[in-house]
Amino acid sequence: MRDALSVNATTQFALRNTQYENAGEKTPECFRRGLRKTNVKIFVVLLIVLAIVIAFFALVRLDTTGKKGGGLGKEFVYDVGDLAKVDPNLILYEESAQPINTGFANSRGIAVDSHGSIYVVGDKAIRIFADSGDLLGEVKLADAPRCLAAADDSKIYVGMKNHVEVYDGQGKHLANWQNLGDDAVLTNIAVWKSDVFVADAGHRIVLRYDVAGRLVNRIGEKNKDKNIPGFVVPSPHFDLAAGRDGLLRVVNPGRHRIEAYTFDGDLEFWWGQFSSDVRGFCGCCNPVNFAILEDGSFVTCEKGLIRVKIYSPEGDFVGVVAGPEQLVKEGASHICETTAECQTGSFDVAVGPRGQIFVLDTIKNVVRTFTRKKEINGGRKQE
Repeated sequence: MRDALSVNATTQFALRNTQYENAGEKTPECFRRGLRKTNVKIFVVLLIVLAIVIAFFALVRLDTTGKKGGGLGKEFVYDVGDLAKVDPNLILYEESAQPINTGFANSRGIAVDSHGSIYVVGDKAIRIFADSGDLLGEVKLADAPRCLAAADDSKIYVGMKNHVEVYDGQGKHLANWQNLGDDAVLTNIAVWKSDVFVADAGHRIVLRYDVAGRLVNRIGEKNKDKNIPGFVVPSPHFDLAAGRDGLLRVVNPGRHRIEAYTFDGDLEFWWGQFSSDVRGFCGCCNPVNFAILEDGSFVTCEKGLIRVKIYSPEGDFVGVVAGPEQLVKEGASHICETTAECQTGSFDVAVGPRGQIFVLDTIKNVVRTFTRKKEINGGRKQE
């Protein structure tokens, strides 16, 4: 109604102005000022109407599901088929045993103890296997576990969503540690002597406990004075491991690197870089999991473009354990670039006392065993 009155007023001003001009009289200043003010109001109203129309069409065209794609031209779309192919000369390992069927519908994590027993968590249980594949035992759990660590004293530390549970070697429940809240998402546990380190992807922090569950300190909080940039964890994949050099290694997945911290939380150094080349880490957030071999070398696992690789203790690329063509059906892989794409689909990895590399295939819910190819006449065995 107010807009209609404004338009009507403008019409009246225009008619009165025409009357003055026809009579050869000068239009009074008061009429000219009124006409200018009314024209400004009309202009503002038209701008508002135009903005509403544009917003309406933008809303109609909005793709809230992502099914329509980004609208990029063909020149921006690339095929990861070539990236999924790994030069055979770079593959240093071969599959050396039949896959171990975990029996889980949803396997989540793997650990290996000092005796070579393989622990896998999934569904609502822990299952323990010999490297031959024989089932050695099972521990039923009240809820779905996410990760675990097997300590030298036979204790099993299990990461639930927001707290740690402790069991003895016979599967007897010993303790529940502090609940870390609804935002917590525990993704990995590492035990080193009297210290237990817990990775919380939800709070983007590493918690250091003693074996009784008392919090000692927090590691990785953003601190400019200590040159600690903080962890970037876009998805629930956040791994750690204690090295024999007395430093804690933690994946900073959003920065595509592995960082080394003292147990007190000082950042010493880091290595890793973003690259779609086999020597680097691609996607939004990789590597997702890793393990440390006896000689200090690293075994890394990536999601999206699923690759298991070896790096030296200093972080130099050494070679490949298995690439997409060996790990997934027909080498099917894709590089996930968004947080939504990267929530699931990560394999886990652990190392055995004889240098075996155990890969938990969370698609088929099996454990696959890889060993180093034999050396023949100074060169790698030809297949």
